Formats: sequence, structure tokens, C-alpha cells
Amino acid sequence: MIVVTGGAGFIGSHVVDMLVKQDKVVVLDNLSSGKKEYVNPEAELVLVDLAKDNIDQTLKEAEEVWHLAANPDVRIGSEDPEQIYRNNVLATFRLLEAMRKNKVKKIIFTSTSTVYGEAKVIPTPESYPPEPISVYGASKLACEAMIISYCHSFDMKCWIYRFANVVGKRSTHGVIYDFIMKLKKNPKELEILGDGEQNKSYIYISDCVEAMSFGLKKADERVNIFNIGSEDQVKVRRIAEIVCEEMNLSPKFKFTGGKRGWVGDVPVMLLSIEKLKSLGWKPKFKSEEAVRMAVRDILDHKYRN
Repeated sequence: MIVVTGGAGFIGSHVVDMLVKQDKVVVLDNLSSGKKEYVNPEAELVLVDLAKDNIDQTLKEAEEVWHLAANPDVRIGSEDPEQIYRNNVLATFRLLEAMRKNKVKKIIFTSTSTVYGEAKVIPTPESYPPEPISVYGASKLACEAMIISYCHSFDMKCWIYRFANVVGKRSTHGVIYDFIMKLKKNPKELEILGDGEQNKSYIYISDCVEAMSFGLKKADERVNIFNIGSEDQVKVRRIAEIVCEEMNLSPKFKFTGGKRGWVGDVPVMLLSIEKLKSLGWKPKFKSEEAVRMAVRDILDHKYRN
């Protein structure tokens, strides 16, 4: 049996779609950001809050855990740091404790490019010393450290994946989603946070899930850490243009100014994916392709496609 925390969320639901073909899957989710209709009908959904509910019984038969449950919005960290701590750090600690008690030996964890902060080396390799500038990035780094310590202390293995911006079907937040929602409210003007020059890597959801599965099969150390992203970048202004093209709109762009879109925003991000590439994986789509496909996905708004 495989347990997927956050399996009703954007990335988690796609992971579940992949895993139900291999084994029995139990999804643990409190539906704070996930949706019941995203969960594959072949998986069992258990409504649970990892930060407070006891999950010992649920993990009794588990062979591996995919831990994707987290507060997914980077921006919320500057407004409500305690929410990030509770849903990311505390939830991860309680999950690890339940795994320890039930002798579950494998955990696959979704981390983030934001652990690196404003890296001076671009593309940024896994060996770059992390220095997060957002509460969200710090919480994910804290989770990584706890997971690694449990692996060394309690004979477990982990696969930690640091993501670039993941986009595609069932996404419910992020720059593409925000632009579409803003334009639906006001098709004549689009507010763009920052100066629009923020330049980042975007990876399509199918590439991301494939990369995680690939790393799990090809690497088997006690601790396995991989970046997952595309090999190029796209600027926020260009994303706005793609959204407008797909919606057939010509709004006036209104920039809020400054290099950052919000407190903790990293203006330039490109991960080195050489480590995973050296094992034989590479993304099928470039950043701009991923963005355009994601825009179409969100405009289609089909949950289970």
C-alpha cells in the first residue's frame, strides 16, 4: 500500500493517478487546498489534518509515503507564518513520527526551488548552500532536514525533489491562475506584481511526475536529493502575453513595480537538472510550452482530464 499526503491537491492528484496503476493507494488530505473531485476514483480518500489528527492506524500497512501535503502558496508566508509552520513543518514531523512507529521505510518528499533563496549560481545545483528568503522556503528546508535526520536515525530512505514552478491541469494558484482570474473579472486591465521581469523556470505537470517516478527507480541511496525543472526560463511579462493570447484579449498591463512580486519572491530562478539528467531523464517541454499548455488546461477546467 502507498500513502499519498496531499493527494487531492494539484501535484498530489497527478501522483495518485500514476500510483493507482501500481498498487493500492490511500490519500490523506484535509481538502484545505485540494478538491475531492481531483482524487482518482480508484484511490481511497481519508479526510485528515496531519498537524493534529492521529494517523498511526492508517500507516500500519504502508510500504512507502509520498508526502505532498503542504500549504502551497509561497506568498501566504509573509501574511501568516504560523499557518506555513503548522501545515508544513509540524505536519511533516507528525507524519515522520507515525512512519517511525509503523516502521515505514520510504518517503518521497516534494520540496521547492525556494530553499535556495537568491542563488548566485544559475542554473543552481543541488549542492548549492540553501539560504531561503521566504518563510515557505524555510519551512520546506526544515522539512528536508527532519526527513534526512529520520532516515539516518531510523533506517529510512528518502527521495527529496526540489521543484521549479510546476504548472498544468488542476492548478488552483500561481501566476497563470492569478492572471486568468484577474482577466475574467476585468478583461481591460491586468495587474502584474513587480516589474514583469521576474525570470523563472516552469515545468509541466506530466514532466514533473515522470521525473519523480524516474528518480525513485534510478537512485537508491539513504538520502536522494534532486532538482526538477525545465532547462530554460520565461519572464512574467511573457506569461501575461501568453495568457492574453489564449484568452483573445488585449488589456493594458499595470505593473506594481519593484523586482519582487511579493515579500520572499525570488526574481530569477533556474535549477540545474544535470544530476537527474545524468541518470537518463529530461523534460519533454520547455518553460514557454509548459505555460501555454497550462493556460489552456485552466481555461478548459476539466477536473479529471
